[in-house]
Amino acid sequence: MTIHRFLPKKTSQARNHRKKSTPAECKLWVCLRNNQLLGVHFRRQHTIGRYVVDFCSIKKKLVIELDGSGHLESEDHDIERTKFLNQKGYRVIRFWNDQVMNDLESVISVIMDNLEK
Repeated sequence: MTIHRFLPKKTSQARNHRKKSTPAECKLWVCLRNNQLLGVHFRRQHTIGRYVVDFCSIKKKLVIELDGSGHLESEDHDIERTKFLNQKGYRVIRFWNDQVMNDLESVISVIMDNLEK
């Protein structure tokens, strides 16, 4: 049996992120929640190790990250984070917030392609 330890600070941080979702996160969540996309279950603001990811399918080992302009300044952090998640067996796909807001159909298409891998 695997024992999972959650860092209380990260769990609290994830809970706060869920309460303060960006408009892009809200818009994408409407498409991902309730197993709507190919019957795949997603979690929102899920803790993996020391990171909180925007969306995660544990079964498919897929992480979806939405980036705003603040990520332009944290590229090194994003690279480190992606490397960590890859080492844990997760594939990470990233979208800009404006992609979700302006071209949701293409975003969903990319996600579906990754779910079918």
